[in-house]
Amino acid sequence: MRIHNVHERHLPAGCDRVGRLIDGLGSTPDPLWPTEQWPPMRLDRPLGPGAAGGHGPIRYRVEEHEPGSRVRFRFTGPPGLDGTHDFTVQAVPGGCRLCHTIEGRASGRMLAAWPLVFRPLHDALLEDALDKAERAITGRAPAPPSWSWWVRFLRKVAARRQPRRPTVSAGG
Repeated sequence: MRIHNVHERHLPAGCDRVGRLIDGLGSTPDPLWPTEQWPPMRLDRPLGPGAAGGHGPIRYRVEEHEPGSRVRFRFTGPPGLDGTHDFTVQAVPGGCRLCHTIEGRASGRMLAAWPLVFRPLHDALLEDALDKAERAITGRAPAPPSWSWWVRFLRKVAARRQPRRPTVSAGG
């Protein structure tokens, strides 16, 4: 199954300013990735070719990085997800377009998992990332996220699967 998935947002700012958002991916604090609601993007070194990491169950390696304009990640997991995902910055009249694109193929278990689980969660996460970018650029908060009932359900299931941290009682 071919995957082509695009999310973009027009931002009323220069591309140098928007480009700094993608250059901060995987850093702490991350200016673009919505770590407030989603698993953080973690990389084994600063953003640049060869850096490896991921978020949640998704794994990738930085294939290309053109500071201020583009970063391309190559998927390394889960099995059955082959391709790339990119963040790009492009000048447009009145500002800049921040775009995220997945190009790839799903095979094996991912034939069912992509449309039923990964795509809905990915779409919600990316819209939250673009909202975060808009807040960073304009200082205004877009409407609160309106996740579908399916995304809310999948997030509850995922939260239940997370290992629980032991609680420490007072005085002992």
